Amino acid sequence: MASARVTKKMREEATCSICLQLMAEPVSISCGHSYCRLCTTNYLENLRYNQPWQETFFCPQCRAPFQMASLRPNKQLGSLIEVIKDIGHQMSCEEHGEQLHLFCEDEGQLICWRCERAPQHRGHTTVLVEDVWQGYKEKLQKAVTKLRQLEEECVNLKAFTTQQITEWNEKIETQRQKIQSDFKNIQNFLHEEEKYYLWRLEEEKEQTLMRLRNNEATLGQKSHEIQSHILELEEKCQGSAQKLLQDVKNTLSRSWAVKLETPEALSLEIHTVCNVSELYFDVKKMLRSYQVSVTLDPDTAHHELLLSEDRRQVTRGYPQENLDASSRRFSALPCILGCEGFTSGRHYFEVDVGEGIGWDLGVCLENVPRGIGIKQKPQSGFWAIRLCKKKGYVALTSPLTSLQLREHPLVVGVFLDFDVGFVSFYNMTTGSHIFTFPKASFPDTLRPYFQVYQYSPLFLPSPDE
Repeated sequence: MASARVTKKMREEATCSICLQLMAEPVSISCGHSYCRLCTTNYLENLRYNQPWQETFFCPQCRAPFQMASLRPNKQLGSLIEVIKDIGHQMSCEEHGEQLHLFCEDEGQLICWRCERAPQHRGHTTVLVEDVWQGYKEKLQKAVTKLRQLEEECVNLKAFTTQQITEWNEKIETQRQKIQSDFKNIQNFLHEEEKYYLWRLEEEKEQTLMRLRNNEATLGQKSHEIQSHILELEEKCQGSAQKLLQDVKNTLSRSWAVKLETPEALSLEIHTVCNVSELYFDVKKMLRSYQVSVTLDPDTAHHELLLSEDRRQVTRGYPQENLDASSRRFSALPCILGCEGFTSGRHYFEVDVGEGIGWDLGVCLENVPRGIGIKQKPQSGFWAIRLCKKKGYVALTSPLTSLQLREHPLVVGVFLDFDVGFVSFYNMTTGSHIFTFPKASFPDTLRPYFQVYQYSPLFLPSPDE
C-alpha cells in the first residue's frame, strides 16, 4: 500500500491549478499541462468574451501559447485520478503514515501494522479491516433502522402533539365562546327581567296614583259643595230676620244632609319586589362546588386546645401536659391550623361557629410565626376575620376593618381563589357576603387558620353534611 507521503504527492500532481481540486475529466493542451474539462472551457469562454477574435491562448500555468484545436482528453490521467480517490478512501495513520488496515477490538479504533507492535496495543485483539467491516456495517445498519423507527415515532408524536395543540386551541375557543354566550344570555335575561319588574312597578305606581287622584278629585268636589253651603248659611245669618227665616227649615235640612264620605283607604306598601340575588344567584350552591374537607392539625395546636377524635371540632380548655415540643405548635395564642395546604386553584370550607362569643378564622401562610410577637394581618401572612366582645366583627386588616353584619352568622364560609389572590368570607346562614380582602399575591402554601376562645368551640362540617 502507498504511504501517506506518496499519496499526497500524487494528489498534488493530479490537482487542477484552476479550481485547486482533483481534476474532473482532465484535458491536455499542447504544452503538456492538464486541467479539468469544465475549468478549461470556462477559461476559454471568459477570454473570448472579452476578445471574440482571439484564436491563440496561453497556458494558465506556463504561459505557453496553444489553440483550442490542441485540446485532448487525458484518459490515463483520469484513470490515475480514480486510483488516487480510492487510495484517499483508505485513511493513513497520523503517527506512522501507514494505511490503517487493522482494527483493535479492545480500543475500538483503526491502527496500522506499526501501531499493532507498539506497547499500547500489545496483547490486544486485532483483526483485518476487511474481516470485520461487514459485521460492523450490519450493526450500524441495525442502529440506523432503530433510529429511523425512533425518528418515525418522533415525527408521529410531533404530529400528534401538533394536532393536540390545534384541538386544545379549538376547545379553548369553543369554551370561550360558550362562556361569553352564557354570560350574554344571562345579561339579556336579566335585562328583560329588569324591564319586566320595572314595568310592573310602573303599573303599580299608575294604578295606585289613579285611585289616589280619584280620591283627591272627590274630596275637592265635596270641599266645594261644603263651601257653597257655608256661604249660603253665612248670607242668611247676615241678612234681615225675614230673609233668615225664609225657607229656613229647608236650608237647614239640606245643610244637615251634607255628609263626608271617607275615601277608600289605600296602602302605600310596594308589592313589586325583586330580590335579585335570591332569585337568580344561588350563592351557597356556587361556593359549595369548591368545597374541600378540612381537618385540624394536632401538631400545630396550642397546649390549651382540645380536639375531637375525628379532628373536626376544637375546644379551649385547661393546659395539657406531655405534649410533643414542636416548632410547628402555636405557643403564644390559642391557635391551630388545618391539615390541608392550598397552592393553587379555588377552595372553600365552612366553619360552624354556633353561638360562640369569639373566634378568629381564615387562612394563613404555612410558615407564619407561632410564638410571642405574632401579628395577625396580611403583611404577616394572615387573612382572617374575628368576632370579639370589645369590637364585634372585624377583618384583620391593618388597621382593623369593622364589619357591620345585620345577622349573626352561625356558619361562616371561607372562599380562597389562590391564583387570583382573593380571600372572601360569607354568612352561610343567609348566603350573604361578609368581606373580601384586597387582592394579594400568595408566596407560599396557605392553610386554614383558627383561633379558639373560651366557651366558643369551632366545628368543621364535612362537605357531605
